[in-house]
Amino acid sequence: MTTSTRWLLLVLGAVALLGAFTAGGMTGRRDLPPWPQLSVLKGRLAVTPPPPESRYRFDANGRIVADETKTHVVCPAQSARTAVLLVLGQSNAANHAGQRYRSAYGNHVVNFFERQCFVAASPLLGATDTKGEYWTELGNLLVASGTFDTVVIAPLAFDGSEVARWVDGGDLNALLIDTMAHLGSAGYRVTEVLWHQGEMDYVLGTSAQDYSDRFLSMIGTLRTYGIAVPVYVSVASVCLEPSNGGFKAHAAHNPIVRAQAALPALDSTLRPGVNTDTLLDDLDRFDDCHIGGSGTDKVARAWADLLLNGRGKVGG
Repeated sequence: MTTSTRWLLLVLGAVALLGAFTAGGMTGRRDLPPWPQLSVLKGRLAVTPPPPESRYRFDANGRIVADETKTHVVCPAQSARTAVLLVLGQSNAANHAGQRYRSAYGNHVVNFFERQCFVAASPLLGATDTKGEYWTELGNLLVASGTFDTVVIAPLAFDGSEVARWVDGGDLNALLIDTMAHLGSAGYRVTEVLWHQGEMDYVLGTSAQDYSDRFLSMIGTLRTYGIAVPVYVSVASVCLEPSNGGFKAHAAHNPIVRAQAALPALDSTLRPGVNTDTLLDDLDRFDDCHIGGSGTDKVARAWADLLLNGRGKVGG
């Protein structure tokens, strides 16, 4: 092969490569054949790396149903000195707080979930997210008071859940029925129900009457399934900023607050819960909505005082 022939072949090859590159760019930009077909083929041949492993497993509603770090224990027997707390509500009742806690008393403060018990530690099984919560610290305070030997915490709390989802026939009402059944089959009788919810209904503009009616529908479910114990109703409507699904400002005397404050007068088993709207200030919330470390301490102590007073003992 002569030198001139070699140069001719090199020039023709370069022109062919340039043409292919240009054609590829044109077909890719305009999505013309064979670009779509080649893209599909690449997608089929590409190996997608598996997602990183997590210690948590979630259900379809986003609540934690398994955590490989949990310490499984035999469920403690209930006595007159046992508190069995059914915790209901939305994110500020779930694992969305800025401070984690663990049981300071081993298996004397436990997280109950689906007929099993675990040493209580944030995040709790049965609620959404993987951050902190204050119910475990409430359990510590109740045991430390000397009034209780054991505290069983059964959480059922969902981020952004409005009260309409808890009414008879609602999706969370069905899970509430399941939770009550699990507690009963494990030999537990609920001693108190703690309700912290309302922020979403404030944003949605739920009327005071509708909130009250829907809440009482849920209470009807509790009574139907034999839970006639005190239900503590929190006053809770503060969750600011669009990033949290709220507004930039909050009206203190709103329909949700009025409904929550009035509910205890409608039923002798309903009692005032913690008013987090007034208890917490700006520094107690880490994102204008969810409760930070200083706030979780305040809320846990406020709940402890309520429950200890309810059992005839003033909390310290």
